[in-house]
Amino acid sequence: MDKKRYKVVVVSDSHGLSGLLDQIVKDNPDADLFIHCGDLEDNPLDFNRWLFVRGNNDFFPGDTMPMERTIKVGEHRIYVAHSHRVSFVNREEQLVRIARSYGCDIVCFGHTHCSMIKRMHDVLLVNPGSLWSSRDGKEPSYAILYLEGMQVEAELRFESEW
Repeated sequence: MDKKRYKVVVVSDSHGLSGLLDQIVKDNPDADLFIHCGDLEDNPLDFNRWLFVRGNNDFFPGDTMPMERTIKVGEHRIYVAHSHRVSFVNREEQLVRIARSYGCDIVCFGHTHCSMIKRMHDVLLVNPGSLWSSRDGKEPSYAILYLEGMQVEAELRFESEW
């Protein structure tokens, strides 16, 4: 069993405010992985520390961002999608079903601009919110996951200074 403690930073919906991605990397020098859940609206090749999925506003010429991806981190598998292709009705249940079909125990998704961390059945759902503009009345935000063995800790970071 892998006992290393991994730190994973998760963002979504930066909508062209790419300087924030550089700031987040600078603020989290101990992170093992940086994940962007879509709507980058910039050239993904300019951000070599990040793993991306395509959002509904990502149309950068020549980019090859996948619509979804799975990432193995220690003992965990993370399903990442923007979630704009999943119906608003029962979105969370649908994401859990998709994650399970890929053998994932964590889902990271965006699109809604509403931050949340929620466990549903045996799957952890993480929406980091938006780096740009929230739709839930909260400050711009991102998430941090700490993974060690089978344990998962998740937290939201809110940034009023952006």
